[in-house]
Amino acid sequence: MKKLLLLALAVMTSAHAQTQWNLATGYSADSFHTENIVQFARDVERATGGALKIEVHPGNSLFKLADIRQAVETGKTQAGETIMASLVAEIPIAGADSIPFVVKSYGDARRMWNLQRPLIERHFAQRGLYPLYAVPWPPQGLFARRPVESAKDFHGTRMRTYNVSTQRIAQILGATPVDVPTAGVNQALADGRIDSMITSAVTGVENRVWDKVAHYYTINAWIPKNIVFANLAAVQALSPDTREALRVAAQAAEARGWAMSEQVADGSTRELASKGMNVGRVPPNFEAELKRLGERFSREWVQSVGHEANQIFVPYYFQ
Repeated sequence: MKKLLLLALAVMTSAHAQTQWNLATGYSADSFHTENIVQFARDVERATGGALKIEVHPGNSLFKLADIRQAVETGKTQAGETIMASLVAEIPIAGADSIPFVVKSYGDARRMWNLQRPLIERHFAQRGLYPLYAVPWPPQGLFARRPVESAKDFHGTRMRTYNVSTQRIAQILGATPVDVPTAGVNQALADGRIDSMITSAVTGVENRVWDKVAHYYTINAWIPKNIVFANLAAVQALSPDTREALRVAAQAAEARGWAMSEQVADGSTRELASKGMNVGRVPPNFEAELKRLGERFSREWVQSVGHEANQIFVPYYFQ
């Protein structure tokens, strides 16, 4: 009887020590971001011996993408994922990675994130949030029906836009902006409503654009990131060992996610080429024009955001 009581007590203690988290994401289960999160959850459970279990809820099934940050902040769920650009209304510094023609490679994106992260951590802490890791989407390239040699080639054409930045790019290049959501890209191309667009090679593959667009230029216009984060109070409630296991698993997820992003980008670009599209870089003179645009956008952003922006861009450009 005594042994049975001790065993029951041990089981009750173990059950009490287990913590269940829910992690909400707006992206589909087959997105590489979601696959990485699922692996992260497995790593956490394994490293903690089941003391912390994270259930992943993809595809807006727990909260819609636009509501996830607030849901985590208010404790309605313990963790979530969102694209960092969606946070700029409350945390302007989160938009640093979405300024056009500044980040040109994954190496640049990593350097940007290293400068950006301490500021994100501070702002998140003020809102009761804890950043776990960030992973980029594949770079944004240029799709065009006709060859592009300079900005003049956009005059009189129609460019697909989906936010303020892409609208400004179209206008500066002399193209007419045409607002088209991702889900409408294929139909807009088929209808001849757009002649060019800036989006990732992944979007091009998903929309099978090779029957409608002949050229893809790897301009790497920007490399936006998704961020996975948790409720700070929920993190602080964990034991020190569990918190450390969470941190280590997040570090591994970030490294793995960046590698996955590069693989997805390379694979999608190769598929576009295999379908007969002309894949390459824009001419040096047009690349120089885009670089000047990046400098213009970054100056404007620094002026609008203020001192914190300089904490990123001064070392980014001059160190």
